[in-house]
Amino acid sequence: MHMDWPRLAAEFSQPLRELRAGTPETMRSFSALARAALEAKALDTKTKELIALGIAVAVRCDACIAFHAEAAVKQGASREELMETMGMAIYMGAGPSVMYAAQAVEAFDQFAAAANPAEAATGT
Repeated sequence: MHMDWPRLAAEFSQPLRELRAGTPETMRSFSALARAALEAKALDTKTKELIALGIAVAVRCDACIAFHAEAAVKQGASREELMETMGMAIYMGAGPSVMYAAQAVEAFDQFAAAANPAEAATGT
């Protein structure tokens, strides 16, 4: 295992709480933007989380990978959907995105295993 992605996401929780407390208006606005962007309309929320994960890979943001991999799992994304998304991220971000795509796959797999421990134990 390269990185413990669930731990990375958890470790960012406290600094994010501090940021919210220190910049309440900005963070309320950011949260409203996130809610509006993720609202299911022509695209469902799962698709939007996969897009966000692809962008996280292309811009090389570890914490973004962690949070959006977790959200993609929670929205029911499949590993096949993840892999297609990683293909687009690699296409748009070139060589460095290959390395971050591998990290995103690892993050997705860790969150999926945590969400479905019985499946992870049997490898299904």
